[in-house]
Order: sequence, then C-alpha cells, then structure tokens
Amino acid sequence: MTILVNRFGKGGALLASLFLLFTLLASPAVSSAGGESDAILKEARDALALGHIDQAQVLFAQVPAPGPDGDDGEFVYSRMQLARLYFSMKNMSKAKASAEEITAVYPDNAEAKNFIASVERSVRPEWRQVVDDCIRFLPSLLKGASMTLILVFFTMIVSPIGGLLIALGKLSKTQPFSGISWFIIWFFRGTPLLLQLFFIYYGLPAIGITLSPLASALIGLGINYSAYLAEIIRAGILSIDHGQTEAAKAIGMTYSQTMRRVIIPQTYKRIIPPCANEFIALIKDTALVSTIAMVELMRAADQMFNAYFNITVLVLAAFIYLIFTTAFTLLFEKIEYKVGVYERR
Repeated sequence: MTILVNRFGKGGALLASLFLLFTLLASPAVSSAGGESDAILKEARDALALGHIDQAQVLFAQVPAPGPDGDDGEFVYSRMQLARLYFSMKNMSKAKASAEEITAVYPDNAEAKNFIASVERSVRPEWRQVVDDCIRFLPSLLKGASMTLILVFFTMIVSPIGGLLIALGKLSKTQPFSGISWFIIWFFRGTPLLLQLFFIYYGLPAIGITLSPLASALIGLGINYSAYLAEIIRAGILSIDHGQTEAAKAIGMTYSQTMRRVIIPQTYKRIIPPCANEFIALIKDTALVSTIAMVELMRAADQMFNAYFNITVLVLAAFIYLIFTTAFTLLFEKIEYKVGVYERR
C-alpha cells in the first residue's frame, strides 16, 4: 500500500483504499465458510462418538463442497467418513455415491478411488470374488511352490545316499567310521531343524563361511534327513536274517558284495513306508526355510496374507500342500507295490 501511495500519489492512495475495503469484505466470508465446516465436523464427530449414527450422517453430508480455491480437507474427510458409515451398514450404493462426490471434485484422489474399487468388489457374487482372488494370488504361490519342489527333490536325491553311507558307517566295526556316524545321527536328530538352519545361515559367517539362503537350505535339509534315513536304513538292514550274510560269506562274497547284492536289495520293500513318511514330512518342513530369507510356498503365502489380509491366500497354500502330499503318497504306494511284487507270489 505504501508503495502505491509513493508511486501514484493521490491515485495510489485511492487504489490502496479500495484494495483494503475489498479485503475486509471478502475475509469474513472465507473465514465464515471455513469456520462453518469445522463446526459441522466437530458436531458430527461428537455425534459419532455418542453413537448417534443417523445424526452424524446428516452432519457429514452438510459439509459444503469446496469453492474454486479448494478447501483444507474438510469436504474429503466428511465424504469419506460418510462413505465408511454407509459401507459398515452394508448400504453399498450410498457408500459408492459418497466416494464419487470426492472423485467428481478431485479425480485423482487415491483414497476415494481405492474405496470405490473395494465397494465394487464387495458387491460381486461370492464365487466371483473367490475366482478373482485365485487369479490374483496363484501366480505368486505357484512361484513359491516351485522353490518348495526344488528343495524336496534335492533332499530326496541326496538324503537316501547320505543315509545309506551313515547307516553303513554305524554298522561298521571300524571305530572312526562308526563314531562319526553315531555323532551325526545323535546331533542332527537331537536338535531342531530350525536351529540347524539358523546355525548354517547365521552362525557359519562368524567363522568366515558365508552361504546363500538356497545353499544353506539345501545343506540343512540334506544332512538332517540323511540322519533320519540312516536309522531307517540301518533298521532295514538289521531286519534281514543273519543267515543270508553267512550264506554269502560261504560262497566267497566280500562284505561290500554281500551288502550290495544280497542285503540292501531286500531292504527296499521294508524301508519304503517309513521313508515315504519322512519325505511327506519334508514337504511341510520346507516351510522352515522361510526363516532364512528363502521365498518358498509358505513365505509367499505369509507375505500376501500380511499385505491383503485375505484368508483365500492361506486356503490356496493349504490346497497346494495337500496336492503335493497326495501326489507323493500315491507315488510311494506305487513304488512299494512294484518292489514287493515277488513277495506276493
């Protein structure tokens, strides 16, 4: 104002006076509008706190739409509160209409757009929601399931070989071999698999050995199940009549030939059921590798459940586990039938 007076003299003073008059006339209106919205929102929140839902709805709806200069968020807040109230009362049409009032003024409002999308999903038939959830979650779950299968197949290949070597070592009369085999069985059967995975992944770096999550999981599962299968295989070997060993010696067979050609082939039929039980447990035990940053089936399901809080994720994960265990059960039943074909004659 002083600049106008100094620059334009009396004309500047007149312009300054008109500007001041306009400001004084406009300010009360703006202040009054903002104050009115605040008062309505306060009264609506008080009514909501007291449980007067109908009164709160009427008050939220009375907050005026913003003018050309926008507002301080009262309009958006009031309509979102109104939309949530209608949604909780299962009045989806009014809930959607309240949110659409916001998008009519602010087309890019993410909160209102997400709310409208949620309302549209909720009014779909139940079967359609389930189908949509399956389409959305299955790709990530199947990706995690593929990692589960990799862990299972690797362990199924390694652990029988390791278990056989440990079992033969424990049966050996050579003290170092039998002592080492006894220790492996004692330690890995006597401590939790989760602790072993933690030690391999988190503990070994302390002595300069750093392994990836996949390598840690493969080593942990391989050694643990080798120790369990070693006892199963050892029991199978000891179940064969000792007279067959004596007969093999009588015809000049060495110890390794006796085991390879006479004893071990006869143990297959006897150890298949307990081995099948161990491998079915293995499918579920792979979930433990999620604790060392491995993304397998259970970790993928847990991540999506925490993100969406949708029970369909857990149902799908359980269904995939059941498919795996059923397939392996049928496979081992068929193998057991084939191996025992001569005993049924």
